[in-house]
Amino acid sequence: MNDSRSILVIEDEPLIAMMLEDFLDSLGHKVVDTVETVEAALARIDQGGFDVAIVDVHLKGGEKVWPVADRLAAVGCPFVLATGGHVEPPPAQYAAVPVLAKPYTLDAIEPALSAACR
Repeated sequence: MNDSRSILVIEDEPLIAMMLEDFLDSLGHKVVDTVETVEAALARIDQGGFDVAIVDVHLKGGEKVWPVADRLAAVGCPFVLATGGHVEPPPAQYAAVPVLAKPYTLDAIEPALSAACR
């Protein structure tokens, strides 16, 4: 197993967030917080205390998550973009960010986290 990481999850669907938390826990990681909105994510990023974030690119109400990506990049925190598909490609500056496809699989999570943290 790889090094244990503390993870911020930005996901607006509670069942998906709980499943992801279970997967991360089984991989030896710790979810420090789960937030559902861009506003909450920005505030939580400012608090720090996590190694990497998993950011759902499609939040309810069509909220754009790119300000979250911008803030994570500004503070030097790696992140993974999570998507169920059917979304526009990320802005050019985030084209190389690892993507974790939904539905999540246990086998896909660790490679995405490792790629983000390189």
